[in-house]
Amino acid sequence: MFYLKLVFNEIFYRPLLGALVFLTSILPGHDLGLAVILLTVFIRVLTFPMTHNMLKTQNAMKRIEPDVKKIYAEKKTKEEQTKALMELYRVHGINPLAGFVMLIVQLPLLIALYQVFWQGIPFKAGEVYAFLDISVPVNTMFLGFISLTEASVLLAVLAAASQFLQAKLAVVSGGGAEAKKDMQRAMQFQMVYFFPILVFFIAFKLPAAVSLYWTAMNVFAIVHEAVVRRRALQNG
Repeated sequence: MFYLKLVFNEIFYRPLLGALVFLTSILPGHDLGLAVILLTVFIRVLTFPMTHNMLKTQNAMKRIEPDVKKIYAEKKTKEEQTKALMELYRVHGINPLAGFVMLIVQLPLLIALYQVFWQGIPFKAGEVYAFLDISVPVNTMFLGFISLTEASVLLAVLAAASQFLQAKLAVVSGGGAEAKKDMQRAMQFQMVYFFPILVFFIAFKLPAAVSLYWTAMNVFAIVHEAVVRRRALQNG
C-alpha cells in the first residue's frame, strides 16, 4: 500500500502540484485562481481524446434509441435482445463500454487533482519539486474577494449548478423492459438531481480552489458536449 501511494504521488500528484506552482509563479499577480483555471484547461486538453470519444459514444447511443426500443419490443428472450443490440452497436461503430473504460483511465488523474486543490494549498516545500520557487507570495483571493483556501458558498453553488447542467446534457435515455427503464430513470434522477446537491455539500466543506476547479471542468464539459451534439446533428 505504501509503494502504491508513493507511485501515485510521483506519477500524478507531484507533477500536477508542480504545474500549479509553476503557473502561479509566472502569472501576473501570482493569481492562484487563474492558475487553477489554466491547469484545468491543460488537463482538459490532455484528456481530450478520451472525453471526446466518450461524448461521441453517448450521442451515438441517443441517436439509436428508437432502434433500441424496437429491439426490446420485438425480441422476446434476453439472448435475442443481446445479440440484436450487439449487432446494432457494431453497425453504428459503438462501444457501449467506452464511457466506463474512459472513466477508469481518468480516475487516478481526477483523484490527484482533487488532492492538489484540497491538500496541496498552501504549497509545502516537502511536496514541491526543489527547482520550483514557493517563496513567491501567492494571491489566493479569486476575483478579489473569494479566498481559495477557505470554503465558499458562492463557488459551491456554481459547482453544483454547473454539475446539474453537465449532467442534464449527458443523460442518455433509453427504452426496454419496465424494470430496466425504472432502474435507468432512478440512476438518471440521482445523476441529474441528487449528485449536484452532493457536490454542493462536499464543495462547501472544502477549500474554494476545489469548487473553482469543479466549476471550470464542468463548464468545459458543457461546451464540449454542445459542440459534439451540434456536429452530430449537422452530420445527420
